This record gives sequence, structure tokens and C-alpha cells, in this order.
Amino acid sequence: MTAAPLSAEAAAVQDRVRSAAASRTPLRLAGRGAWLDAGRPVRAAERLSLAETAGIVDYVPGDLTMTVRAGTTLGEIAAAAGAEGQWLALDPPGRDDGTIGATAATASAGPLAHGFGLPRDNVLGLEFVDGTGAVVRGGGRVVKNVAGFDLTRLLVGSWGTLGAITEVTVRLRALPARELTLALALPDPSERGGAPLRDTLAALRAAPLAAWALEAVNPELAASLGLGDAPVALARVGGNEELVRAQHDALRAIGGDVREVDSSVWARLRACEPERAIVLRYSWPPAQLAENCARLFAHRPREASDAPPAPLMHASLGRGVLRCIVPLPDSPADARRRLLLPRLIPDASGTRIFERLPGPLWTELGIPPAAGDRLSRGIKAKFDPAGVLNPGILGE
Repeated sequence: MTAAPLSAEAAAVQDRVRSAAASRTPLRLAGRGAWLDAGRPVRAAERLSLAETAGIVDYVPGDLTMTVRAGTTLGEIAAAAGAEGQWLALDPPGRDDGTIGATAATASAGPLAHGFGLPRDNVLGLEFVDGTGAVVRGGGRVVKNVAGFDLTRLLVGSWGTLGAITEVTVRLRALPARELTLALALPDPSERGGAPLRDTLAALRAAPLAAWALEAVNPELAASLGLGDAPVALARVGGNEELVRAQHDALRAIGGDVREVDSSVWARLRACEPERAIVLRYSWPPAQLAENCARLFAHRPREASDAPPAPLMHASLGRGVLRCIVPLPDSPADARRRLLLPRLIPDASGTRIFERLPGPLWTELGIPPAAGDRLSRGIKAKFDPAGVLNPGILGE
């Protein structure tokens, strides 16, 4: 069996990684560079940009698959797929100028994960250059091909620590006859200890909805999205006319004010993070989300003269995940402000994962490293024995 020819772009990445491994020069892998403050700080003086490794390699509309180079933006994929009546169900935080390589490497997911799964469920295969300079391919270019799928899932979400992704094959879906975004007004989180909000969120989760996305938004974020100053639930539904109408009726049956809003609200939600922010995710079993969401939506930071605004929060009702965005002042470097920051982060049970955080706070907040177990260290040593790919981002 003949190996697929190596593109000039992948060959250039291979040469750069081989040189770095030989000289033990750490590399910071990057796409468009819009999310470089995510994850722990990387200890590397040189950057390997994959933004120019772009373009569509193969597109078979009949198979609902597209293979693109890693630097291809989500907007470029959307335009090519849309011309064939198809779309990619990935909406990570940020904008459509983010790259598919960065989306896969960080496993970044947005509201559409409610209906269509995470990036690992939408990436069918990929090509990457590991820390030795070897080019590795996993998965395939058809939906039913499972060869190398475990390798693909290993790389998705590895944050560039195992290899530089150069090519990605994604699963597409047909555009629906109709798409609609509905907003349901939610009770005030301070009303009766949050009980009405909790009950409404529980009813939403149990409702017969086949929504693409179902997000609960706290009052502060609702205001920034232009949805008023009260909490709101956003449902994104699609299909034929009868299915969309049935989804609308199911939402109205829960009670409260239901209105149609422009679908551009999802783009605003993706781009709601300010340039300076702490971003973290809380997660629980989905059945526990309503109670925790009601409590956190009522969170207000302790009063302080230089405290940032209240956090912006949105929760995926089907997944049990709440994302919390804490805006930061322009100059939070002095010690006094840094000491205030932990008090502004809501205290909650469940799993807490930080996405973005100013460098010094990773140690000040006592966040355990992701590479603390023997299995993670062994995998890293196998794929990147010289330790040159994004060193430090997992806390190793």
C-alpha cells in the first residue's frame, strides 16, 4: 500500500520540527494566534505557525466529508460546504476566522455540542507531525472508516503536545429546510432562593426537544447579547417546517415568554469573551445542572473598588457544563488585584477546568497540572521524546 504523498506545507512543518528536536528548541504551535492565552503558559521562544498550511484537500459532498489543511478557517469551510447545501456543526468560542487545526487541537466546543457532539465526534481523521518529525495519519476520509480512529481521538484535545496537526477530515451535515432560534425568558435567580429558575431549567432538560443547541444564559451575559437584563434560555432548532413548529410548541408548553430572535445571537455568544478574562468550565452530571446553574446565576462578586464586572455565564443544559467568563481590568498585574481575583471566581462543586488565566495565577490558585499521571507522561514521551512541542501547557 503506497503512502499518500506529503504536501509541501506538511513537509515544511516536518523540517521545522526535526530541526527543533535535534537542537532541543521548544516550539509554540499556533494557528491564527487568537487564543494563545488559553491553557498553561508555554515555555518556548519560537513559534511554529500553521496558519499558512491552509486550503481544501478533498471534498466529496456525496460522502458528507471534507479534508482540509489545518490552517483553513472555519469560515472558509462554511463557505465551501454551504455552496453544496452542507455545514460543519462546530462552533468553538471565538469567530469564524479561527482554524480547524486549533479547534481540533484544543477540542474547543460550543453550544452545538448539545446536538452534534464534541470535536472528537466530528473529526474523522487527521495528519500530524510528531515530536520526532515523523508524519502520522489516523482515521480516514469516510464516515464509516474506524481505522486509526483511536489515534485521531488521542490527538484531538492534546493541545499540540503530541504533534503539529497539518490536515483534518471533518464530517459534514445537510443544511435543514428551516432553522430557528427561540428565546425563553427565565425566572429571576434571586426569586425564592432560585427555586423557580431551577424548576424551569429542569423542565427544559426534560422537554421533548430535539434542539441543536440549548443554552441558559445569566442576566449579565443576556444584557451583553442584547437580550434584556434577565436570564434567558436559547434554543436553536432546525429541520422541516413541521419539526420546527413542534419544537416551538414544546418550548411554549414550559411556560413563560417565548420569542424568536435573530440567529446572529450565536455568533455574538461565541465572541462574548473580552480580550482580558479568566475563563473556566464547571461540569456536573446533567441532572444536577439545574440546581447548580440556579445558584451560580445568582453569584455576584464581593464588592471591591477595583473589582471586575460580574461573571458572564452560559450553560449547556444537555451536557451539564457551565462556562464562566470573569472579565479582568486592563492592568491586573499588581499583587493586590491578583489577590482579589480568586474571590471573584464562583465557588461550586463538581469538576472545574480553567481555559484562560493570566500566567502567574496558574500557580497562585493551586491548579493541578494535567500531565501529573504516569499515563500522560508516557504518551508525551512516546510522541515527543525531546519535549519540544508546546512544553508547559499541560503543566509538565
